[in-house]
Amino acid sequence: MQIISEHRFYKEKSKSAKQVCDKCSTIIWGLIQTWYTCTGCYYRCHSKCLNLITKSCVRSKVSHQSEYELTICPEAGLDSQDYRCAECRAPISLRGVPSEARQCDYTGQYYCSNCHWNDLAVVPARVIHNWDFEPRKVSRYNMRYLALMLGRPVLKLREINPLLFNYVEELVEIRKLRQDILLMKPYFITCKEAMEARLLLQLQDRQHFVENDDMYSLQDLLDVSSGRLGASLTDIHTMFAKHIKLDCERCQAKGFVCELCKEGDILFPFDSHTSVCQDCAAVFHRDCYYDNSTSCPRCMRMSLRKQAQEPEDATWQQ
Repeated sequence: MQIISEHRFYKEKSKSAKQVCDKCSTIIWGLIQTWYTCTGCYYRCHSKCLNLITKSCVRSKVSHQSEYELTICPEAGLDSQDYRCAECRAPISLRGVPSEARQCDYTGQYYCSNCHWNDLAVVPARVIHNWDFEPRKVSRYNMRYLALMLGRPVLKLREINPLLFNYVEELVEIRKLRQDILLMKPYFITCKEAMEARLLLQLQDRQHFVENDDMYSLQDLLDVSSGRLGASLTDIHTMFAKHIKLDCERCQAKGFVCELCKEGDILFPFDSHTSVCQDCAAVFHRDCYYDNSTSCPRCMRMSLRKQAQEPEDATWQQ
């Protein structure tokens, strides 16, 4: 392994692969040439180009700056770059003399043809503001950055663009499924059978789904758009609910009886026809809860118990 500009280069063993060197932009002939790949950002180069590399590893930026540019193609103009490539500072112009200026749709900046190969990538700002998933031309460096950031849950949609939930119905469904899964999580972490079955590992590729309901990765949004996320999350939700309500007696025992009507089946906080008291987490039929004008019965009992306890505590202190 060789470390250069934070890249961690390993010598490739493949002889049949035909790649393009990211340094000199020429073909790497695996049969007759030695070449290296960075394990962090997959930067590839000839062995002869290895010591000429000046560009830092993209993964270091991901580690220190895990956030997106969320303004759509924020162009400032070539004059703001002094008519030079935003990355290597080579002279460029829109006339192609001495080198063609190519705009990156992600940063809005201009790059030379060595730094911008017309790679295509989905741009986060266009997804967040326009729900637009059409791939756009981006620079080589930003293509790698977007690829490494793809699965990172750094998008808080309710703060960046809350109106998106009014426009994209699928997002509302996903949010409800995620909220339900968070309500199911306490059942699993206290259930021996669920822990042995490792049910929560069904979401190991989207760990943030068992931690919160408001953070999304760009991959999540791509999968929402394609319909894959809704289908897979619905299946997982069904599996989780089946364990709690049908398969596990221990989890069933943690259900609730509606104290307002005292009728019906055992209720759970993730049931679609229930409401949950925000103070004590008791569960009621939704119709009963909204028709009831008095306080929550459980909260009232807890309040009375606390009031009865206070005189005893005062007597004990005396």
